[in-house]
Amino acid sequence: MSPTLIYLHGFNSTPDSVKARQMKEYLTKELPDIQICIPALPNTPAATWQMLQQILADLGDRPLGLVGSSMGGFWATKIAEVYGHKAVVVNPAVQPHHLLQQLLGPQQNPYTGEKYLLEPQHVTELRELGVPELHHPERIWLLQQQGDEVLDYRHALQFYHFARTTIEQGGNHAFIGFERYCAQIVRFLQL
Repeated sequence: MSPTLIYLHGFNSTPDSVKARQMKEYLTKELPDIQICIPALPNTPAATWQMLQQILADLGDRPLGLVGSSMGGFWATKIAEVYGHKAVVVNPAVQPHHLLQQLLGPQQNPYTGEKYLLEPQHVTELRELGVPELHHPERIWLLQQQGDEVLDYRHALQFYHFARTTIEQGGNHAFIGFERYCAQIVRFLQL
């Protein structure tokens, strides 16, 4: 059974994000025995969680690890806590329901052009699906850049304070230089 790395993209992003492509290119070139799964996450929290649970069920007992960026980091954390898998979270959204509360109304994914409506019920779903505190910080590695212009990096440092942490000065929300970490990520995930 081949090990699998699941890469989870952020809010209003796509499976074709730069970090997803970098991770896929690294695995294809260096570790082709590791499969990579990069799902196109739905726009609403309940649908996303349902999809992720189905993916995990379909993968069964094979070795797997997760990488999640921004909102994908939120989902990777949830899976690590609920299912026991290791996860690397990159500039993660810690309490994304606060951010989405400010974005209610019509949305359009800038990469796919898909239009949808972000409603109060989605904020409630996200809050209810959140992990209030880490019970297994040893499963998580936080990659954080202080220059994140979307999310306050201090929230991640506080939430993941017992997890393995790499913090860099500068950078941005996209995490400049992510490709430098691909090999270390695979080692941490024990794939």
